[in-house]
Amino acid sequence: MESRKTPSPFETGPSPTPPDKLPRTRRPRGLVSEIVESLAASIREGRLHPGEKLPTEAEIMARFDVSRTVVREALSKLQASSLVETRHGIGTFVLAPQDSGNFKITAEDFATVADVISVLELRISLETEAAGLAAARRTPENLLAMETALQAFQDSIDIDSDAVPPDFQFHMEVARSTGNRHFADLMTYLGTMIIPRTRVNTTQNAPEGRLNYLQRVNGEHESIYNAIRNQDAEAARAAMRTHLSNSRERLRKGKNAHTMQPEANQNGDLPEA
Repeated sequence: MESRKTPSPFETGPSPTPPDKLPRTRRPRGLVSEIVESLAASIREGRLHPGEKLPTEAEIMARFDVSRTVVREALSKLQASSLVETRHGIGTFVLAPQDSGNFKITAEDFATVADVISVLELRISLETEAAGLAAARRTPENLLAMETALQAFQDSIDIDSDAVPPDFQFHMEVARSTGNRHFADLMTYLGTMIIPRTRVNTTQNAPEGRLNYLQRVNGEHESIYNAIRNQDAEAARAAMRTHLSNSRERLRKGKNAHTMQPEANQNGDLPEA
């Protein structure tokens, strides 16, 4: 049997130091940011729970090897971010996540004609650029989908429908043609309620009558489609801006226009957009 040589003390290296015992490497940036980032990560990742008390100032000082002034400034920044609150004489506690106030548009945001116009102004800025991108990036499949929506709009006119679904579908297909999913995601989120005549009686009050009104709307769609098909980005932007601006002006001039309440389903709830 081969004998094993016992290494001498000179051949044996020092035992590896546990990671948590390694000397702290101070980063050149502010110590306050180091503490804020560490504690904020613990809160957001669930290692510190809402209502839980943070370590004391002394414990944080020892952990990060910093002064009390640095710790207090870090806690102040966490409070400003609504992550913690300090209760004098008791300690600092983790706050429950608050409503972030994310952007949203609901049926209640279409209570008046002015509300509908406001959403149209938002759409003008977004969909004008979407049309330009669509002209540069559209595929044969995108063009076919737009053609299908245009035909469905015309079919709806012929059967005395308000043509809302194919109207929305056309705008959705333009968004999809950008190749940027965020445009389509936004359109999906907004849904058919962005079509003004789902909220305002523009069809009934159109001076040219319902049939001519809807045909003009679909004609504007065709202008957008033709520019996208021809890969003329500037023409596509102009056609979309004209279309949505015309909708805005039709609302502004509608003397008898008024908003219509969304129909409730059998459970009394508003339909989802």
